[in-house]
Amino acid sequence: MVEIRACQPNDLEDLYRICLETAAGGAPAAYSDPKLVGHVYVAPYALLSPQTVFVAEDPEGVGGYIAGAPDTCYFEALLEAEWWPGLRRVYSDPSDIPRPRRSLDHSMMHRIHHPGHTPNEIVKRYPAHLHINLLAHLRGQGVGRRLMNQWLRTIRKAGSRGAHLAVGAANSRAIRFYRACGFRELYPRARARSDPIWFGITLLNGGGITAGAES
Repeated sequence: MVEIRACQPNDLEDLYRICLETAAGGAPAAYSDPKLVGHVYVAPYALLSPQTVFVAEDPEGVGGYIAGAPDTCYFEALLEAEWWPGLRRVYSDPSDIPRPRRSLDHSMMHRIHHPGHTPNEIVKRYPAHLHINLLAHLRGQGVGRRLMNQWLRTIRKAGSRGAHLAVGAANSRAIRFYRACGFRELYPRARARSDPIWFGITLLNGGGITAGAES
């Protein structure tokens, strides 16, 4: 039996572990610092927006999560004020290393010093955003869908009118999942295989959910 529940403070190490194990195509050893990817993609949500983080737990322990924020612009400003400064004192900016020579650690360190910002045309219509990860033994059981439904209900109650996410163009499994959850592509296609595909979903005030713009 898999339980979907709100994230608790003592879940943080599990969130770091899951984020690492699902990063780099399932090759966590590709990161020499096991905390780096979690510093970027999950820990700040658990610490700064815990009300919009949920975990999936079975008898083996926590094996999945969904993390996000109902207001992306506000959350990006919060990161700049309360999260990135501390990490920047620990991790150096690798900008002087040529891009082809950067490791995955360097890529995460670069994000810490130069975080990306979601395009305005996306956040205006779809202000919330999310990340979701499941370990392999929880996939294919509807757990991801349950996590997504819980998260969407929560941000809708918080007043968010829509949510977006970005996924790699080569990640066909994730793309199928997001489409099945009602997300739709916001642009025709990624320009290159390395570019992300942006997806959006509209949350209606009356409780319904509608897909974002079709490609």
